[in-house]
Amino acid sequence: MSRLSIVVWGENVHEHRNPKVGAIYPEGMHEAIAAGLRASGAGLEVSTATLQQPEHGLTTARLAATDVLVWWGHMAHGEVAEAIVDRVQARVLEGMGLIVLHSGHYSKIFKRLMGTTCSLTWREADERERLWVCNPGHPIAQGIDRCFELPAEEMYGEPFGIPAPDEQVFISWFEGGEVFRSGCCWHRGNGRIFYFRPGHETYPTYHDANVRRVIANAVRWAAPQGARWVDSCPNAKEPREKIGR
Repeated sequence: MSRLSIVVWGENVHEHRNPKVGAIYPEGMHEAIAAGLRASGAGLEVSTATLQQPEHGLTTARLAATDVLVWWGHMAHGEVAEAIVDRVQARVLEGMGLIVLHSGHYSKIFKRLMGTTCSLTWREADERERLWVCNPGHPIAQGIDRCFELPAEEMYGEPFGIPAPDEQVFISWFEGGEVFRSGCCWHRGNGRIFYFRPGHETYPTYHDANVRRVIANAVRWAAPQGARWVDSCPNAKEPREKIGR
């Protein structure tokens, strides 16, 4: 069986500007996420890309060879080139999976694919987060108990400006009382998309075993399901059947 090619894309900005983030993720958040995937078992070939690389590390050739793209961004959404957003969107429609993490809800690619504002309520107060499994039979929830907790996280609350998910896997409760649809699945074209809420940069969330398991489950769920579909608009000049009376 061939290995799945996974690219973890990270903005790679907070790590260099905030000493607290750099201490938690000395190799970068993208490398911590990638490390969790590499440790999750056989069958994955994991690499990373960042905003600062030429073409943001997402060349046409690299995306063509990518089965699932994992995306984390926050303070530099506006610096992502539209040409790269077009390129990623085209690959999702062809069948590439996309996993969007935490503040990636405001990324250009996620808003493009959702077609909505993707806005939400938020608060930074070191709150406990409890993530409940809504659908224990879903592949992304495999190996997760009825719920798991993160001792401190940024709060995201409803309303969340997204289209209704095709499948809901997790819902979060926060110490301050808010709830949030924190694990959502969609299909766009031939591609599968999963949004997963936890992952604020000042917390060691991507070192958490449950968070790592969810992301690993998600990339396997989002992997291409069949042959690549290439969008086109051909002129069918020759009909299959004779036209006329």
